[in-house]
Amino acid sequence: MKLLQVDFPSQGPFGEAMAQAYKDLAEDIAQEKGLIWKIWTENKETQEAGGIYLFADEENAKRYLDKHSKRLEGFGVQGIRARIFDVNGPLSRIDKAPIQF
Repeated sequence: MKLLQVDFPSQGPFGEAMAQAYKDLAEDIAQEKGLIWKIWTENKETQEAGGIYLFADEENAKRYLDKHSKRLEGFGVQGIRARIFDVNGPLSRIDKAPIQF
């Protein structure tokens, strides 16, 4: 499994307005090949948004990152930060990670 972390500058919307504005996008992302789950992130005070994604494999994580980066850049977003990590199963199980290894 691979964890993808993405964040970028955002002037909003945040909170419930974000949930309403991006509902269709969330439904589209839910269909991504290899996606296990996504947690949407936001920080109104620091004007940032993004997400934490768990993918079944690196190939799908990289493919989605490329697609998502192009989508964000198409919206005029600059300063996208992204990282892909391995998941440490034994330690994650101890700390109640909601995934099977």
